Amino acid sequence: MQRLRRLKLKRRSRRRLLQIVLIVFLILNALSYAGAYAMTHFSSPDQWRLGFPRPDSPQLPSDMGLEYVTQRITISQDEWLETWLIPAQNASPSGTVLLFPGNGGSKAKQLLAPTGVFHRLGYDTLLVDFRGVGGSSGDTTTLGIREAKDVALALSYAEHSNLQRPFVLYGVSMGSAAILRAIAREGIDPDAVILELPFARLVDAVRSRLRAIRVPTFPLAEMLVFWGSVQHRFNGFTHNPVAYAKQVGVPALLLHGKFDKWTTVAEIEQIFENFRGFKQLTIFPNAGHNLLVTVDQDYWQQSVNQFLEGSLSTEAIGADSAGLVKIHAG
Repeated sequence: MQRLRRLKLKRRSRRRLLQIVLIVFLILNALSYAGAYAMTHFSSPDQWRLGFPRPDSPQLPSDMGLEYVTQRITISQDEWLETWLIPAQNASPSGTVLLFPGNGGSKAKQLLAPTGVFHRLGYDTLLVDFRGVGGSSGDTTTLGIREAKDVALALSYAEHSNLQRPFVLYGVSMGSAAILRAIAREGIDPDAVILELPFARLVDAVRSRLRAIRVPTFPLAEMLVFWGSVQHRFNGFTHNPVAYAKQVGVPALLLHGKFDKWTTVAEIEQIFENFRGFKQLTIFPNAGHNLLVTVDQDYWQQSVNQFLEGSLSTEAIGADSAGLVKIHAG
């Protein structure tokens, strides 16, 4: 009898343990689903739902004394990208820089500061809002995946709008990841790229943000990426800028902050090593994950100007990386 009772107690204990494990599993999945939704959706003042406030455009180029034209790139009847075209000061621009913001940013919040430098260097600039932010349609982000198609659309628009070559693509954080994916997956061919603060892999970027708020990364990072992938019908586990970099043969400038808590210098060097053409790495010694032109504008302008002058020469475009690597670490 006692043995039978012990067996019954063990079975009950196992059943309770399984129930607890199942409940914890369901709770974690529910929280991950909600977390993934909040990370990839924006809410407007007139609606309440999970998500960060929709990035808007509180500042205009005219506030900086820059003339501009607002234009739309039509995607479909219900989708578009809003852009600001800011012409160069001189009648013969050095080329056109297309600028793309990071996650939760817009052309007004993140792109006007670097635009001021490109403007002084003599370039036309086209500032682009990804879908979901600023003046563009939609209210979601896919952390650089769908945004890669927006990069391709913007470059095609520039090519068919008689804007001046060479075309240089500049991105901040997620914008950089979108540029890299557009080269690897959308087959675009700009003349040069300037990539600021990219993340190495989406799942690693999620892990770093969980660590910052002292939340265990496993299995939450994987669950967040999984549910985000389900919600938006993509595979976030293959969203890998380190791998995309292997397809980059055009001149590339990589800008990073030494104390960036989201992406380590070692991860940035992995991206840099995979570039196949003329390349330059600039590490800002006193910066984290900040818009670097606002940390040290002189150093930022010097790095960008040196890169553009060196990379857009006839010798540099299309050349192999051997002998053309420049690393500037402050």
